[in-house]
Amino acid sequence: LAVCITRRGVYMSRHLARALSSSLPSSSPSPSSSSPRVSRASRIMSRASAGAVATLSTPERLQARVDACNTITAADYASYVPFIVDGHAVGALQPWFADALVAACGSDALERSSDGAVRTSASLTTPDARSAAIAPGLRKLHDDGVITGWRDEIFPCTMGYGREPLLRVERAAASLLGVRAFGVHVNGFVTLANGERELWVAKRAKDKQTFPGKLDHLVAGGLPDGMAPSVCVVKECGEEASVPEWLAKQAKPVGVVSYAMNYNGCCKRDVLFCYDLELPEDFVPVPDDGEVERFERF
Repeated sequence: LAVCITRRGVYMSRHLARALSSSLPSSSPSPSSSSPRVSRASRIMSRASAGAVATLSTPERLQARVDACNTITAADYASYVPFIVDGHAVGALQPWFADALVAACGSDALERSSDGAVRTSASLTTPDARSAAIAPGLRKLHDDGVITGWRDEIFPCTMGYGREPLLRVERAAASLLGVRAFGVHVNGFVTLANGERELWVAKRAKDKQTFPGKLDHLVAGGLPDGMAPSVCVVKECGEEASVPEWLAKQAKPVGVVSYAMNYNGCCKRDVLFCYDLELPEDFVPVPDDGEVERFERF
């Protein structure tokens, strides 16, 4: 089994999709073209806990799990205040946060246009200048308790992956700013002697800033500014699961999941680079950075 269903969506690896696709009836409905795409398979096995009876999930239910993450509606977008950086709409702000952001950053950093949008000052002509001007305001909002879960990690604000950053901000502010954030997710699995597969699942620490105590992939983490996904995979594998570098480098890129989620009223926009990592049967992941409470093999 190499599929993981979490609060961030659904990811099915290629080899599992291939193994199951042959049993799909030709009349199986296809997901909506406007929805995030999920590899089609006739069924997956899931277990709520060790020893639980396996249950079946249809392709429709898999798609529903992704749709549960992709919850931003047209009405939501209409209610947000556009966040414009160097003439590009990179984010979406709740009205109350737009007011707080402008007040905290000051007129030298941000301006309100006649249509109500929040724009970076025209005098700030480089990404570094814009980032330096806005950073003190974001820190003030954190000190005031508005931005919580400060990470001391810098995320780029871009129009798409691989594009030049227009602005760089603290990771904890990404969802409040409504900017696109990137991350890596790794499914770690073992292949048994009888050919069956089992999946290593992490239980998030109870003190995590987001989704404490929930089940997760073997490894999942945000993609810092300037770091390639493959490099981030190796880093996160070592930090979260004590996977040695030589083994982590064998992770294979297998797809991308993206969505826009209404998260506590914010526009949380995630793009997740998904990887498969086959592990030796005798390998046991060990939490190392405190973000995972324990691992369990399903």
